[in-house]
Amino acid sequence: MTAAHFIKAARSDGNPDNCVECTFDHVSAGVVGVRDSKDPLGPVLVFPVADWHAFLAAQL
Repeated sequence: MTAAHFIKAARSDGNPDNCVECTFDHVSAGVVGVRDSKDPLGPVLVFPVADWHAFLAAQL
């Protein structure tokens, strides 16, 4: 995921200390990547797309 294009989560706006970034570059492989925006070279959590959708639905 080092070459993936990450975007800051919309709900992170206004709070630069608690931001996550997501990448959808690998959705075709069935996964979504999530990382801490303060550590762009750090670890990336990888979730199956279905689980990511379930997480988002639970947040609404």
